Amino acid sequence: MNMPLYVSPEQLMKDRADFARKGVARGRPVIVMQYDGGILFITENPSRALHKIAEIYDRIGFAAVGKYNEFEKLRVSGVRYADIRGYTYDRADVTARGLANAYAQALGTAFTTDPKPVEVELVVAEVGETADEDQIYRISYDGSVSDEPGFVAMGGGAAALRERIAQQWEPGASFETVWAAAISALRSHGSGEGGVVVELSAANLEAAVLERARPGRKFRRLVGAPFPPIPISDAAESKPAAKSANSGVPAGAESAKEDEAPPEGSGE
Repeated sequence: MNMPLYVSPEQLMKDRADFARKGVARGRPVIVMQYDGGILFITENPSRALHKIAEIYDRIGFAAVGKYNEFEKLRVSGVRYADIRGYTYDRADVTARGLANAYAQALGTAFTTDPKPVEVELVVAEVGETADEDQIYRISYDGSVSDEPGFVAMGGGAAALRERIAQQWEPGASFETVWAAAISALRSHGSGEGGVVVELSAANLEAAVLERARPGRKFRRLVGAPFPPIPISDAAESKPAAKSANSGVPAGAESAKEDEAPPEGSGE
């Protein structure tokens, strides 16, 4: 009779955690940052239909990284939880903390009992009447919950992203400051191995805000005309202009001087 292979509980949990952590690390990073007028969600996402950022309730937003089919199922369950609770009790009883606890229980149960752990990490954020009432919660694949003051980054290279953002973010920062810091962090991180710099544009970015002053539902996607301009990269700013072989001045300078107008393509 063959004896079943024994694996200690400690080794089993470690293997599950390593498996889930690797799955999450393969995902493009998501950044959630507080600013003076609300909370910003931003990620690199070339898809226009498969969203990683979404609205859960009036003033609650959701962001995820990992396997799409798994976090989309969690998003739908969160919307149902919020609708049922708001209808049964009161809309004010639907909070980010309650939703984060519900997600934590679901992920913790899956981590310990399911054949495969869920390869996702989530952020649930709620915008309050004042900046001090804003809430940002991060829920890991094993069901652990952390209250993140100010900002959170998750996905591939999250530790490096958090260090970079911490150097630029401060309480009460304006939207422009937070937007530029998030773009700089995503651009420096890159989406490929080796930290390759990514050219970010409105076509490959997904962004949304929870606006404190917005009446009614606070969630708004940044798409189309309202999409903020992408700051020029440090590499583009420091790149020297091409030299003219004959005159030793930047290429196009002569024509600009003659036409009394800047060369085409010089604007952002």
